[in-house]
Amino acid sequence: MTLLKIQSAMEYLMTYGWAILIIAVVLSAFFGLGFFNPNTLAPKVSPGSCNVYRPNGPGSTSLINLVGTCNNGLPKYAAQFNGASSIVAIPNTGTLNGMSGTGVISVWVRTSSPAADQVAFSTWDNTPDGFGVRIQAGDPAIIANGATSVASATAINNGNWHNLIGVWTGSNSLALLYVDGKLANTGSMTFSASGLDNVIGAWCTGANGTSCAQNFNGMISNLQVYNTSFSSNDVTTLYDEGIGGAPIALQWLVGWWPLNGDANDYSGNGNNGAASNVIYTTGWANGYAAP
Repeated sequence: MTLLKIQSAMEYLMTYGWAILIIAVVLSAFFGLGFFNPNTLAPKVSPGSCNVYRPNGPGSTSLINLVGTCNNGLPKYAAQFNGASSIVAIPNTGTLNGMSGTGVISVWVRTSSPAADQVAFSTWDNTPDGFGVRIQAGDPAIIANGATSVASATAINNGNWHNLIGVWTGSNSLALLYVDGKLANTGSMTFSASGLDNVIGAWCTGANGTSCAQNFNGMISNLQVYNTSFSSNDVTTLYDEGIGGAPIALQWLVGWWPLNGDANDYSGNGNNGAASNVIYTTGWANGYAAP
């Protein structure tokens, strides 16, 4: 009887084994492509669904508020940069160029070129003055005044999304770099900003996004720039909102580029960008884990 059962089991495997194997291979492929990622299936927020309203105009800090569907939902799109010619050039405007001493940059990135130096955001001129966020051979850094940087050995070249927050405190030139909500490094750094070229996805020293280098290769989402300093609690709050999070300190918000389908500035300050060779993709969610 036992031999009959074994023979029956072997015949079953011979008959259906290939089908089971094929199903397993297909399911593994779907899993690898992110079909079973809950972020892929979750509802997405449409472009421009939320913005900052400033009744007294750009640069004003009174009576401002968030308008629209500000539920920190996942964005529908993320901006894809090709590592060679993709940039978002932002006009020289007072709200960006008046920053000095203190500042915050928060940006979500997913790199595709682990060995390349690439800039997620910079505000620069050929003096050089300015500041930005750069990935140096897979390791994140914040930069100021051309050569000075505060870098971390926390590699982010793993194909996943990461949040980078640079904080310039204005106190004894102290600058702090946070990676995914955790303090990664500190250092001495000062910055100033005047007459600058502001670019998402590269470092450019020429006007209107020309003479560019260190182009970003990968995806960028939800860039926020503030003219103030953040506490560690502020950083945690902003990071915990996730990739679709709204700004947390509206009176100090200089620019907000969700990059959710366009390059517009939703801070109410009118710093709309001009995108070149940027693709807004809906297939961004693989590699993203909500905080």
